[in-house]
Amino acid sequence: MTTFRDFFNALRKLEIQRTSPVMIHASLSAFGEVQGGAETVLGALLGVFDTLVAPAFTYKTMIIPETGPKSNALVYGSGRDSNRLAEFFKPDMPADRLMGVIPETLRRHPLAKRSNHPILSFAGINAEDILKIQTLVEPLAPIGAMWQRQGWVLLLGVDHTVNTTIHYAERLAGRVQFTRWALTPKGVVECPGFPGDSAGFQAVSLRLEGVTRKAKVGSSVIQAVPMDNLVGVVRAWIAKDPLALLCSRPDCERCNAVRDSVTAKAATRFR
Repeated sequence: MTTFRDFFNALRKLEIQRTSPVMIHASLSAFGEVQGGAETVLGALLGVFDTLVAPAFTYKTMIIPETGPKSNALVYGSGRDSNRLAEFFKPDMPADRLMGVIPETLRRHPLAKRSNHPILSFAGINAEDILKIQTLVEPLAPIGAMWQRQGWVLLLGVDHTVNTTIHYAERLAGRVQFTRWALTPKGVVECPGFPGDSAGFQAVSLRLEGVTRKAKVGSSVIQAVPMDNLVGVVRAWIAKDPLALLCSRPDCERCNAVRDSVTAKAATRFR
């Protein structure tokens, strides 16, 4: 059984400054049986770091309209059934299950605050100034604030396919973004700046080997990556290869939209 001390000691071995803000992506089940569950992991994180942030995304608020902008990787009018199941965003709405139980445990912590984006909110402890930067137009702005403060990404039992900082780097690199819509108590709200698909992100791992720190815990591994290096690597890679980090699924609407965007830009360049 994995204990608080196991996590605490592993996190200390990463040798990250306590004052550095940390973005958490985690899977509790990856570590096998953990004494005390997600609260144990969160307690260890708080024992090592001052500022914690995690995605608290709420996809259940999303609405698919009948019409919308072109090249938006969305089949308009296809959500008539799912729209009826959509829920109004509320500040205390649980994070989507895809986020994992550890980020949700952070969100429910008495000291935690949450940003108010109806789809892409973040929860954090000692991170109010980071969270308040988020807007509807710039949903990933909290990541930018952490990047500027020499923040780190922690992958606890997960890989880069859940690493939202890569989405921020894509945005900086000029990669096409999308528009989605969310149900709120004030009505349906348009949410621009929605990122692309992340299924191909694990390909970045080889390019980060020299800066990634690792610590084994139980049956899994914690990886720590400095945001500065991560963002720099991704931006440079996309600048050299505009199709970098896209997934290979032929039916992926967002990755195909990126490919179409790259093709259109190339055609314009050679006219």
